[in-house]
Amino acid sequence: MFFQKNSWNIVLASKSPRRQNLLKELGFDFEIKTNEVAEIYPPTLKREQVALFLSELKADAFVAELNDNDLIITSDTIVCLGEQIIGKPVDRNDAIKMLQQLAGNKHEVITAVTLLSKEKRTSFYEVTEVYFKALSLSEITYYVDNFEPYDKAGSYGIQEWIGYIGIQKIVGSYFNVMGLPVFRLYEELVKF
Repeated sequence: MFFQKNSWNIVLASKSPRRQNLLKELGFDFEIKTNEVAEIYPPTLKREQVALFLSELKADAFVAELNDNDLIITSDTIVCLGEQIIGKPVDRNDAIKMLQQLAGNKHEVITAVTLLSKEKRTSFYEVTEVYFKALSLSEITYYVDNFEPYDKAGSYGIQEWIGYIGIQKIVGSYFNVMGLPVFRLYEELVKF
């Protein structure tokens, strides 16, 4: 059964213009609301559990203000090099260092999504493997200085210049790397 667009008041709890655009392209009407949440997680969690924990933490911030027909969508994306979780850079030097770590290596992007209503909660995640070519320092600094990827896990956006010239291949969902696994999200919204 096709998801009934008007049966829910869909709220995307994200400031990310990429997530907003991806949900819009799915054809859903939605509003944007955000609540600030300290993105702190227990150090004992495994990689996938971290993304799920943070997505659910963001959803929990809306529990007290849910109306009967509200459907909150929260999400969190992490970048992993092996078992190391690479977050958002704190400054230019940190962004350059992160990209130097990723250059010439395979890493994984894990995006978790939580759907929350008054009656139900569903969380899921998707994993995409990303293979970067070896990048020169001049390529990395050009990207960081011109695209300022400070709001992005791993210091890059696949849809930007560095994705065009640096990513050799991906295994999994391209949109997952952008921050929202839209195929899976659509399937879960239909079931919800």
